[in-house]
Amino acid sequence: METPSSAQPVPPAAVPGEPGAVAFGALRWTPALGRPDLLAEPVRAALAALAERAPDAAARVLVAAIEPGLADTAAMTEAYRLPLEASANCVLVAGKRGGEERVAACVVRATTRADVNGAVRRLLDVRKASFWPMEQAVAASGMEYGGITPVGVPAGWRLLLDGRVTAGPAIVGSGRRSSKLLLPGEVLAALPGAEVVEALGLEVPTA
Repeated sequence: METPSSAQPVPPAAVPGEPGAVAFGALRWTPALGRPDLLAEPVRAALAALAERAPDAAARVLVAAIEPGLADTAAMTEAYRLPLEASANCVLVAGKRGGEERVAACVVRATTRADVNGAVRRLLDVRKASFWPMEQAVAASGMEYGGITPVGVPAGWRLLLDGRVTAGPAIVGSGRRSSKLLLPGEVLAALPGAEVVEALGLEVPTA
């Protein structure tokens, strides 16, 4: 694993002599399917299914090991010299309608926040939407908290993507705190059930 430092971010670049490997920030990213040990089981299964359906897309999903204590987006981007705008956060939101709980995995750029009680609430068609508690999110997703990702979410959930995450590279969780995925935004948009929603994320005011 690379050593974190305070240098400025660097753009992604191919690693000479290592097909499919990319250097981005202070991390070396390799094809995710070649490192199942770095993936939560739902993520591994989802990528295996993607490889059968769209092998070229699956090959573009990369993984890198990180320190588990740096899994939170702010800490990870600073420590590994990654631009914040390249990261995408996946949050689980739920609401009830007629006694039925409706769940959505919402993916927005790290420079924004999910419009939970606006766009998400309307899309779920519920009176009130709220983030799932940590224990419930972990148990239902089969993923570690801080590593929850749109890749491999249960089929019964809505998968909502802010339009901004579908263009350019996106860093998302791997289902584990000890690694991250790097993939093109268009591959996110091609995940089963993915719905691209404009203005799903709200800009976060800067100081």
